[in-house]
Amino acid sequence: MKNTVLSFREAKQKNKKLTMLTAYDYSTARLMDEAGINALLVGDSLGMVVLGYKDTLQVTMDDILHHTKAVARGAQNALVVSDMPFMSYQTSVYDAVCNAGRLVKEGHANAVKLEGGSVVCPQIRAIVEASIPVMAHIGLTPQSINALGGFKVQGKGVEDARRLIEEAKAVEEAGAFAVVLECIPARLAEIISKSISIPAIGIGAGNGCDGQVLVYQDMLGMFSDFTPRFVRHFSDIGTQMKKAFELYISEVEKGAFPAQEHCFDIADSIIEKLY
Repeated sequence: MKNTVLSFREAKQKNKKLTMLTAYDYSTARLMDEAGINALLVGDSLGMVVLGYKDTLQVTMDDILHHTKAVARGAQNALVVSDMPFMSYQTSVYDAVCNAGRLVKEGHANAVKLEGGSVVCPQIRAIVEASIPVMAHIGLTPQSINALGGFKVQGKGVEDARRLIEEAKAVEEAGAFAVVLECIPARLAEIISKSISIPAIGIGAGNGCDGQVLVYQDMLGMFSDFTPRFVRHFSDIGTQMKKAFELYISEVEKGAFPAQEHCFDIADSIIEKLY
């Protein structure tokens, strides 16, 4: 059954937890989709885990479009949400609508995600009015990393906590169908989730949220540059991959691969005519 913004709303009403993972390519998206994931996020995290940048700020619209197209081809039932990269929506409402439109029209995304609270509500409202679903994102917003002074938990003080509650209500009022809460104290995230009617998807925000999202390279142990506290390794695929690569190298160097069963045959009569 295809996941939609309506099914997200119904999940919130029925108190059913939603699941989301990042995806950046066809093969991975197809595996996740077959596993039954509710949503796939083509995140600007690809800048770090795929392209090797130190942060997400260098990711371009072309980068996101390229990967969104691949993920959309692999997703039959999952809702495909495409991140709007840095400076693709902050510059103006017009730019925000045009770029969101490209992600849907060219990338075949089902929805877009953008970072920020009240300050981006005009963009959220305009994109929604253009019939494009929007997922909001508050708390730790990686595109604002320079302004925030690093990857830090948000909402630990009274004023900041109140501000996050109000921002969640503001993006809901602007028309967002869901909101990501990143690096927020668990009890505060639960309060936020209960204060709004749209699903709150947590990442480093405790289990009181309506759903969870993780970067898949993090949860599979494939990205070792750093590991956020909120990440759990559900499998150590990274170590298994390294062992497989090492075995391949060894087998090739020893001449053990390819073996006879991996080769194509040719008739002796053909070989004899070559001499």
